[in-house]
Amino acid sequence: MNKSEMNYSEVKSLLDLLHLKPSELSLDYVKNKSQFHLHHLLTEQRHPLTWNLSQVIKKDPEKGIRLILSVDEDIARKLEAMAEDKAIIKKLEQAVQSIIQAIKRGNKIFFYGCGSTGRLAKFMESSLWRPFWQKLKANSRYKFILPPRIEERVIGEMTGGDRALISALEGFEDLELIGRLQVADRKITKGDVVFCITEGGETSSVIGAMLAAADLWEKDRANQAKARKHLYFVYNNPDQLLNSLERSLKILTHPGITKINLTTGPQAITGSTRMQATTIETFVLGLILEKVIYKILAAHLNKNELIQLGFRKKVSFSQEFLTFARILKSLFFHSPKIASLTKLEAKTYQKGKKTTYLAKRALLTVFIDGAERSPTFHLSPLDPINLKNRRCLFQVWTEAKNHLEAWQRLLGRNFRGLDFNFYQPYLAEKIDDPYLREVALQSLLKAGNDQQDLYDFSFSLKNIQRRPLHRGDLGLMVGFNEEIKELGKKNSSWQAFAKLAQRKKASLALLFTGSESEKIFKEKIRSCPFLSQAEKIYIPLPLSQDPLGLRQQLALKIILNAHSTGVMAILGRVVGNTMTAVNPSNLKLIGRATYLIMNHINDAVTSELWQKKYGPAKPVSYAEANALLFDCLESSVCQMSERSEVELSIVRALEALRLKRFVPWERAIRIIEKQGLEAYLCRFNPKLRSLQT
Repeated sequence: MNKSEMNYSEVKSLLDLLHLKPSELSLDYVKNKSQFHLHHLLTEQRHPLTWNLSQVIKKDPEKGIRLILSVDEDIARKLEAMAEDKAIIKKLEQAVQSIIQAIKRGNKIFFYGCGSTGRLAKFMESSLWRPFWQKLKANSRYKFILPPRIEERVIGEMTGGDRALISALEGFEDLELIGRLQVADRKITKGDVVFCITEGGETSSVIGAMLAAADLWEKDRANQAKARKHLYFVYNNPDQLLNSLERSLKILTHPGITKINLTTGPQAITGSTRMQATTIETFVLGLILEKVIYKILAAHLNKNELIQLGFRKKVSFSQEFLTFARILKSLFFHSPKIASLTKLEAKTYQKGKKTTYLAKRALLTVFIDGAERSPTFHLSPLDPINLKNRRCLFQVWTEAKNHLEAWQRLLGRNFRGLDFNFYQPYLAEKIDDPYLREVALQSLLKAGNDQQDLYDFSFSLKNIQRRPLHRGDLGLMVGFNEEIKELGKKNSSWQAFAKLAQRKKASLALLFTGSESEKIFKEKIRSCPFLSQAEKIYIPLPLSQDPLGLRQQLALKIILNAHSTGVMAILGRVVGNTMTAVNPSNLKLIGRATYLIMNHINDAVTSELWQKKYGPAKPVSYAEANALLFDCLESSVCQMSERSEVELSIVRALEALRLKRFVPWERAIRIIEKQGLEAYLCRFNPKLRSLQT
């Protein structure tokens, strides 16, 4: 029977079968929160190259890793086009000059983002800018050329402050007010250079920060022209798709803001903008800082001195954009190594064990990838020290004596939280929506400076005792080639970590990358007998210059993004290339979760196999899917299960439609725990069994 011939007159709707009435929150979301129904955006679409990723990677991990990396070729193509685009190059050169002038005047450079782009903002400050200048300050010969407190001039801020590095603070992302308050809190003034970065181009808090910075400038034409040299909005969706969103339109039509559009297309995992969208933003903004530093130094140093600092040539955007494709080519070539690590970590979790990462120079990049697994794949976030038993699948350590020193290593400065006394009156009085007001006030309680005392990333005796490695766990050391020589040093943290893993009978692996050849890497670690049983992975990169470490860090980001995505796909946290384990923790993610529920249900019930076995079923509407999602979010049974609300909603709906009767949440939980979502869906939708690549 064709779909057009079906008679639905006697078929009960999903909500009727489940005896379910939409909650007030669901009714409000569907009716009044349409500006957060974002499934029309390009970044929310399914990428054709990874359509069947979850099936492919389970059968052939290397092939799956190559599929993920193939989407990064969209970045290479975008950068190649940008290298020929005089308009975009002009904007970037303008940004460079504006930063240099701001530094001369004593002004600040402010990077602000939310979620992945917030961590990007931290990366600009803590992994690129601060380490370079701190290293220079340690050498007395350069002190005379350094502007006062140069390392303090770049501020990397994210929605919710430093605590949001661990996990998102619910409600904050959805409020322009938060962005405005953080701009005021960080004392951003007219004359500072401000970069507000959002992958989708629609994040409310980031838009609020951008508008607050713009409000510092007078509205006349002359001042708007000056403002454009100081205010930059960076995003990854086509303007024509963003124009339907009121908050985005305020930015796109603002005459005092320079817009930098870095659209590459859909992500490797649908909607997972931590990947390609944030990668291109990291590279382009990092190059801006690199060129700023080059120009500052070139005014005082000769060619040989610049070479000693890593600048072998003048920084050119057009030329540097083309280096991305060469780096990506090397990652493709070494994809079997990445896949071997992916298999190893996935196997660790399949055995019920956990992973501990150790990193030094790569700490923030490793930390970011780990933290972003939580909302993407519905995992427990990094464990606080007051939690008795480990819940998070992984932990991250670094060389530090205690938790405060570990935060210093991570950020290059002291922890910076949100002052309750400053934010609370505004949140209590200026938010009209009662749901968002309550959620934001609760999140504020978890955003203060006291939060630094709840997390310890130090490779210290206290932490080893608190969160030890166990038999069968995985210890993974991550670094760059300049750190390889430290592996053989007696009493180094690398050696101590390896010996700890050996003593505890845990597996051990190394992941290093950089400009050295693999032959040199092997020669350097040959004298390290404690690494003899370790999985040793070194990925050489074709680097002509990398003075800030931007390209090494970027390559590591791509590797870890592909690796962690692969691990989670093997574990069943992805169906096809859809984020079916997403944690719907804000309005945008609630919209994404709703759309995923609706699509997977309707794909199943409209298949010929379903219709033949179970008869016609009414396609589920967006409103019905949302009602089911909110019922799951509010269910104590579902909250106790630790399974994704998306997974549970899909299975409960299909079971009700299949059996044509009421089905409780407990049944959906049992099915998911026993067979997983993908295996369940394959029973009804043969398309999912296809291994097309």
